[in-house]
Amino acid sequence: MASDRARLGILISGNGTNMQAIVAACRSGAIAGQPALILSNRAEAPGVAWAREQGLPVQVLAGSAYSDRRSYDDQLVKLLQDAGVGTVCLAGYMRLVTPVLLDAFPGNVLNIHPSLLPSFKGLDAIGQAWRHGVQVAGVTVHYVDEEMDSGPIIAQAALSVDPADTLETLTARMHQLEHRIYPGAVAAHVAGRLVIEGRRVRQIERR
Repeated sequence: MASDRARLGILISGNGTNMQAIVAACRSGAIAGQPALILSNRAEAPGVAWAREQGLPVQVLAGSAYSDRRSYDDQLVKLLQDAGVGTVCLAGYMRLVTPVLLDAFPGNVLNIHPSLLPSFKGLDAIGQAWRHGVQVAGVTVHYVDEEMDSGPIIAQAALSVDPADTLETLTARMHQLEHRIYPGAVAAHVAGRLVIEGRRVRQIERR
């Protein structure tokens, strides 16, 4: 099946709340696209059940079923391509992305990370920021490259850490911020309004 940037492949491992935000934006018309495939590496992920309840196309690809990472990634790419996916959105997908996926979808893999990159890369970013005592926290949408949480930044949003915040309340507020910023970045990408220039991403008028 031919791919189209507006056909989204959304990869999840857990609750999939960012997936839900993207799907809602597609349905409202805020994103001029559609979810072509929801893919998870965990059959028990709550996001899988939600997507099925919504009648969305879902595939589960468990890493334990494959003897090596290359075989897994080859099958991942095949499923996405068979669904005609043109844009891949990582939404709490807890596996490292390899060149196999990036080479199949050059410049079309997006991720959201719960920190103001380049600070607090990797796992438990909100906890890292909390323990560091930051007064401002935030989220980043970026294009994915071969390094962890290092690709060109599409959008960032920040919030002030309230003295009354706990790690739990800060986490909840950060998730709300993610749900606001990620759909807008996906919409701009799908519309062809983003141009990568080295480390920078420039937004242009709608084509």
